[in-house]
Amino acid sequence: MAELEGVLYMAESQNIEWKESWRDEYLKWICGFANAQGGKIYIGTDDDGKVVGIADSKKLLEDIPNKVRDILGIIVDVDRLSENRKDYIEIQVNPSSYPVNYKGERLNSFELCSTDPNSDPHT
Repeated sequence: MAELEGVLYMAESQNIEWKESWRDEYLKWICGFANAQGGKIYIGTDDDGKVVGIADSKKLLEDIPNKVRDILGIIVDVDRLSENRKDYIEIQVNPSSYPVNYKGERLNSFELCSTDPNSDPHT
């Protein structure tokens, strides 16, 4: 991944998502990535890939892996990165060798990426 002046040069795609802040609903994306080809979520970046930073990066570094493990039953790599003194989080989700469920639903990244991110992917 190349970086220049706080911009991540990697377009959002079926395997990459940029989010300004963490919300537990992003566990759906993690589930979808695990059931497909894997993917990455960057927390602390805007829709254009610019690093905007997050204030609670240390807490998220502990909270996110625990939530993923407890709710989805998988392990993800979570790293705290920094650009221009702004922290952001990278969540690396590897494809799972078994189906991963989110609250009883099996999601894949195509379902999630082909719908409005503010809506339920099954409606």
